[in-house]
Amino acid sequence: MGNRWVGVTVDCVDVELVATFWSALLDRERGPSRPGWVYLGHAGDQQPRLVFQPVPESKRGKIRLHLDVAVDDIDEGIAQVVALGGRSTDERHDYEQGVVVVMADPEGHEFCLVQYY
Repeated sequence: MGNRWVGVTVDCVDVELVATFWSALLDRERGPSRPGWVYLGHAGDQQPRLVFQPVPESKRGKIRLHLDVAVDDIDEGIAQVVALGGRSTDERHDYEQGVVVVMADPEGHEFCLVQYY
């Protein structure tokens, strides 16, 4: 079968808060999870699962890996993130192919909203 990408794990102090944010933003349902953890999606899904694991310490510094979330309308995407408890970092990049806005979830994990033209 070979190697394949099956998920991304996010360290969280408040697993429920962060998982609920990502579940709403990506319209992904919870799957079977370990106690205290939350998995979005199921093993074998076409998209990799998002896994939220509890850790005792808050995020420090910029993470070196992030998700890109495609949106149809960048302004609506920003408004949705803010309404769900996330925030804008005020970093925006306009390119010929589209726009990228750096956002953060409720615990400060950075990700990009991307609108392609």
